[in-house]
Amino acid sequence: MREMEFKMERPGLLKEGDRITVTEGVLPSNYYYTIDPSLAMSGNIPFRERLSAREGVVVRVLENERGFYVTAQFEE
Repeated sequence: MREMEFKMERPGLLKEGDRITVTEGVLPSNYYYTIDPSLAMSGNIPFRERLSAREGVVVRVLENERGFYVTAQFEE
């Protein structure tokens, strides 16, 4: 299992237990992932840490002073 954190801009878009799919984006030296349909976005992920799974489950939604963060778990 692999966990990955995503930034969500508004509350209530996702909740624990939701099944998600992600889309992979490519930058010159990193990948990034977006929970479809544009609900939350990951930080930049180095090429060597590329996510192989495209489906996962939300395990945590956290609100702090910087915003809303979603942790998703993927089987790899």
